[in-house]
Amino acid sequence: MTPPLRTPTAPAMALRTALILLIFVVAFTSLLAAAYLWTRPAIEAAAAAEKMKLIDEVLPPDLYDNELLADSRRLAPAVGLGLEEESTAYLARKGGRVSAVVFEAVAADGYSGRIRLLLAVAADGTLLGVRVTQHKETPGLGDYIEPRKDRNRERPWIRQFDGLSLAAVGDREWRVRKDGGRFDSVVGATVTPRAVIRAVHRALHWVAENRQQLFALDGAAK
Repeated sequence: MTPPLRTPTAPAMALRTALILLIFVVAFTSLLAAAYLWTRPAIEAAAAAEKMKLIDEVLPPDLYDNELLADSRRLAPAVGLGLEEESTAYLARKGGRVSAVVFEAVAADGYSGRIRLLLAVAADGTLLGVRVTQHKETPGLGDYIEPRKDRNRERPWIRQFDGLSLAAVGDREWRVRKDGGRFDSVVGATVTPRAVIRAVHRALHWVAENRQQLFALDGAAK
């Protein structure tokens, strides 16, 4: 007689299902890990290229001969920069000397919230350039703080900061013309430029107060 087929017990079926799921999870996780490791160099290279593209907009290439992204310092949270978290400063060196520093700042009082900025300041305190990296200002009004959206393509609004310094521009001049300062603004959209101007002004003061730390000639790359 043919022996009767045994029906798997509930515990056996549960164990079998668990093993199948475990094998599936391990295989899927391994595939994801392999894909990440395979694409990681390309992703990191793309991110670095994008970062350098933005830095090149504020930092003249003839001011450095080092590998900029590999020469950096961690900055503690700073009220003068409007940052509540650590950030990174990139050191531009020419012949071993720190010629400029590139760093972030935030204007917390934009019309629609925080406006993130990237600035480059030379060793003599001259502001080399400013770019807005992130904002939520009203489309069509606050957009002109971005060169690619500014209608004045020949002289974008943000370029007004180029070449300025605390030594050349008095504290009372760091305002829009409407408030008695030197900076232009778009009629009906003065909240945004006011926020950016104040943030840039504070950042320059922060650089002056931390000059020794930022431009120390013996500062090692990190």
